[in-house]
Amino acid sequence: MRRKSVNRKTANTIVTKPATPSGQASQAAAPQKRKTGLGQKVEHFFKDLGPGLITGAADDDPSGISTYSVTGAAFGYAQLWTVIFSFPLMAAVQLMCARLGLVSGRGLAGVIRQRYPRPVLWFACLLLLIANTVNIGADLGGMAEVMEMMTGVHAVVWLPLFAVLIVVLLIFINYRNIARIFKWLTLVLFSYVIAAFLAHPDWRAVFQSTFIPHIEFSRNYLATFVAIMGTTISPYLFFWQAAQEVEEERKLGRKTVKARRGATLEELSSCRRDVLTGMGFAGVVMYFIILTTGATLHANGQQDIETAKQAAEALRPLAGNAAYLLFTLGLVGTGMLGVPVLAGSAAYAIAEGMHWRGSLDDKPKPAAKFYAVLAIAVIIGLALNFFGVNAVKMLFWAAVINGVLAPPLVIIVTLLTSDKKVMGDKINTPLVRWLGWLAALVMTAGAIAMFIL
Repeated sequence: MRRKSVNRKTANTIVTKPATPSGQASQAAAPQKRKTGLGQKVEHFFKDLGPGLITGAADDDPSGISTYSVTGAAFGYAQLWTVIFSFPLMAAVQLMCARLGLVSGRGLAGVIRQRYPRPVLWFACLLLLIANTVNIGADLGGMAEVMEMMTGVHAVVWLPLFAVLIVVLLIFINYRNIARIFKWLTLVLFSYVIAAFLAHPDWRAVFQSTFIPHIEFSRNYLATFVAIMGTTISPYLFFWQAAQEVEEERKLGRKTVKARRGATLEELSSCRRDVLTGMGFAGVVMYFIILTTGATLHANGQQDIETAKQAAEALRPLAGNAAYLLFTLGLVGTGMLGVPVLAGSAAYAIAEGMHWRGSLDDKPKPAAKFYAVLAIAVIIGLALNFFGVNAVKMLFWAAVINGVLAPPLVIIVTLLTSDKKVMGDKINTPLVRWLGWLAALVMTAGAIAMFIL
């Protein structure tokens, strides 16, 4: 995970090297020399990746995969341009959230509680809980549907199994192991890149649609656009990103807000690399899912799919068993990554808002309220699948709901990270600040246009 400076802020311990004879010192230094250069830089780059990479991968959860599949099937390559358009916006928003947690030493809900009246805090938490509950239900439903398709065992069996497995892992495995598991799970997303090449797309048409925007003023096109923005700039990612920056600090022994407050330029630079890499990874996966479904489903007249499950089923005769298996296994893997982030972000927000003790690194007993919120979020999401709410349609519409609910939270994040009382001299650069405002404006305009048409 990301390295931190030992000498930042008010470090409580000073580490000194034992004295050695000059001959021994030169011998000890020799191996260190061999580690310098490109190899060391690459090693340090990957070690620095942590919360940003995990957040970016969680961005491509089953709801996101479904959204991109629906987009590619309905419009072919026509919305590939949204990947380039959305990247700077989502990167700016996530960078603000990461910097907020790193500099303030608190999660997003904790900063809102300190800086704004309680109604603002609970309004933000309510938006998060609504979006997360639907998203959890949609992701669990999508995972179960895919497993039924692959194994023949009914989805009703898989739903509680996935829910219980996720809750147990989050409660009984400490943060370091969870982060390590999450980091490896991100590799599953490469399956969508491979599947795209197996689909044999028309690369000339692909590049044209990537760099020349095509816009249609229709309800379906705008709903899809809002869903894309909602699944790339999602409320739960804001809370999770800031909370994980705080977790990284706690892991280093900085248990109090005072010990965590502030950040060095080196740490901020490392944070920026992590976030940009994670968001870039999310954008690449988004791009290739739209490309794959556009090259197969749309090209063969199958434009009315509603889920990634249907996309996977349709891929088998068009792109072969290899693409089909990669697509379906990827969906289950991203669900195992996305649902914990959804539930965890809800728990962090409520715990910070109520000023409870709560961290994924805590044991169950002292953080009982934190884990209770986490479990309840998963249970309510699970219940949606048993009360006549169609999990099939939830996957896509969860992204639309995120797109409608996210703008107020983007505005709050932008205001907080531009506030010297919160960030000191580490406030947003003008570019990041204006990208934040642009993200809120674009998402609001898209949602209004969708409802008007």
